[in-house]
Amino acid sequence: MSVRPRIALIGRFTNTASALRYGGVVSSRALLESLWDAGADPITLLAAAESDWKQRLQGYQGVLLAGGGDINPARYGQEPDASVYDVDDLQDESDFGMTEYVLQQGIPTLAVCRGLHVVNVVRGGTLIQDMPENHRHVVQEVKVSDYESFGFTSELVATSCYHHQAIDKLGSGLEVLGRGPDGTIEAVGIESTGWARGVQWHPEDTAKSDANQHGLFARLVKEARA
Repeated sequence: MSVRPRIALIGRFTNTASALRYGGVVSSRALLESLWDAGADPITLLAAAESDWKQRLQGYQGVLLAGGGDINPARYGQEPDASVYDVDDLQDESDFGMTEYVLQQGIPTLAVCRGLHVVNVVRGGTLIQDMPENHRHVVQEVKVSDYESFGFTSELVATSCYHHQAIDKLGSGLEVLGRGPDGTIEAVGIESTGWARGVQWHPEDTAKSDANQHGLFARLVKEARA
């Protein structure tokens, strides 16, 4: 049996971890299980100030940029509106630092929801702070060009969406490869010396039952093994 590649993801701070006496650092169980089912060994990292990502990512073969709270709008030159929630500057610092490093180094990377927003802002893009249409608990089909590069088996992909923000101005080195029915950017190719893709939806929601979503995680693992 081949060794599972180690996939790093930064945990999210929470004050509601009932099994702990203190606040916690968590990753979505569905996300971790999706990576495990695809053949990876997912490992949650602590968001920490002034991280040396070259040192911290030694021994890791891939990265998943996970979902979470909103990015501080100051990072893309805007004031926050009333809809913005769960902003954490330390979380932002760690996510942005790791993202810059892995894309520079060509480490295989999958960006999901907030993770895609981080990539876009790192590359000079902006976000819609609060979308006019509901995108929470929405299942919709997205037509994805170059779908095989994501690990999908078909151009039309059923997606599970849960977000209130989206890409506005597209960052440099990003290519729109899929849009939702309302025009929202849903799938993105990311310029890097290694494999890098981003999706706005949450593939972990349906990865156990949907071959396309499982295939996305499997593609990350395949690239991490290369």
